[in-house]
Amino acid sequence: MAKYSVPKMSCGHCTASIEDKVLDADEGAEIQFDLETRTVVIESVLDEAGELAAIKEAGFEASAV
Repeated sequence: MAKYSVPKMSCGHCTASIEDKVLDADEGAEIQFDLETRTVVIESVLDEAGELAAIKEAGFEASAV
């Protein structure tokens, strides 16, 4: 399980975009979003680089926290 800061994530459309890309890469991933703190927690078979790549593919920069 990893937690990422996604500073520009601000709405449901943002979270849906990220969720779609992460699930494209790992259908079994579990994803939790916190818009207030602009963080996402991902439990996945992907490594950190894979998770960050999926978030970037959704159009967002992220960093591990």
